[in-house]
Amino acid sequence: MAKFELKLPKMGESVAEATITSWLKEVGDTIEADEAVLEIATDKVDSEVPSEVTGVLVEKLFNIDDVVQVGQVIAVIETEGEASVEAATPKAEPAQQAPVAEQAAVAQVAQTVEAAQETVTSVSSSEDRFYSPLVKNIAKKEGISQAELDGISGTGKDGRVTKNDILAHLETRSSAPQQNVATSNTVEKPQVTPAKSEKPAAASVVASGVDEIIEMTRMGKIIAHHMVESVQTSAHVQSFIEADVTKIWNWRKKVKDGFAKREGENLTFTPIFMEAIAKALRDFPMMNISLQGDTIVKKKHINLGMAAALGDGNLIVPVIKDADQLNLVGMTKKVNDLANRARLNQLKPDDIQGGTYTVTNVGTFGSIMGTPIINQPQVGILALGAIRKVPAVVETPEGDFIGIRYRMFLSHSYDHRVVNGALGGQFVKAVKDYLEAWDSNREI
Repeated sequence: MAKFELKLPKMGESVAEATITSWLKEVGDTIEADEAVLEIATDKVDSEVPSEVTGVLVEKLFNIDDVVQVGQVIAVIETEGEASVEAATPKAEPAQQAPVAEQAAVAQVAQTVEAAQETVTSVSSSEDRFYSPLVKNIAKKEGISQAELDGISGTGKDGRVTKNDILAHLETRSSAPQQNVATSNTVEKPQVTPAKSEKPAAASVVASGVDEIIEMTRMGKIIAHHMVESVQTSAHVQSFIEADVTKIWNWRKKVKDGFAKREGENLTFTPIFMEAIAKALRDFPMMNISLQGDTIVKKKHINLGMAAALGDGNLIVPVIKDADQLNLVGMTKKVNDLANRARLNQLKPDDIQGGTYTVTNVGTFGSIMGTPIINQPQVGILALGAIRKVPAVVETPEGDFIGIRYRMFLSHSYDHRVVNGALGGQFVKAVKDYLEAWDSNREI
């Protein structure tokens, strides 16, 4: 029998580690090629780690909540046919290895339990509906029948049931009165101590007198750590400028319906702003850098991070790769795709890696300006304020007059260790100039 070492795969540029959030397979389980073995979490996104081979899981080298480095071996899978756990278990130090007979007994009981569970709760995909290994695993553990699973509304692509969908269904089901279900093929489960390590359920809200103590989510803790680290690392400086976007407002109003009919996409202001920012970064390449110690890394690609707020209050930053190479149609499709998948928690690790400059739209929540924190290891971030209809002085060859204009503030935070005030101010001024020079007759 051959042993295959399952390693934590590379998940994108600058990602060196991940946290194990759950094991989907246990020692003794048979694993098919490309079937998910465990779930991991990086800074901003959850993902599954699939097996590259078909075999039997014989060893797990890490527990839930352990931090694993990219390239580290996280599990051992025995390949080439059926394998018993006692014969497949790799050698360990005597003090750490249980007797072979005991391992075989535990494995046999575990297989009996699993067989009983599968008899009662076996679920599968069909031509009309696909279920991921993670969803099927949750259904099996929670005793969800095929009919019950088929009745869950999916929010994923093509109506697929996501992890969040099935967890939400379980919460609804657990709050309903419990029913006694009798079935002829129910198998009594042996009473054994589970070999697998279950992730402890964190109490999200705990009463404390008249106050509530709310535990931060895992993602919230990671974001908080990175924000503090960024403030302690970079010398934050801000420059503000106001841009007149009346031409853009009127142009978009004129073309958006035709664009939606032709392309099947909504034309928002975001891709228009992203196009202008990408052009400005091309003009000022020293804003498209990162700082590593005392070394400046000048980036070849312009990859724009697009900060997006999630429904749970957390933040995620999907990245538009080579943004300066996209026309407005391509930029719109990319922005909409990333925004939709972010809302549905369907981003992949590579979708949030490799950013060289970040944009955040604080105007979405009504703020006219903000002082955003730099997304390390980048050196700049631009906040887009709300577009306001205001009275303003309009300069014309015939003279100045007061008119109703659409205006917005651009707030540029940058790292004063490597970006001086002149560069920081010139860059945001270039973004303003591109926006104000918009061609009202532009075809799209």
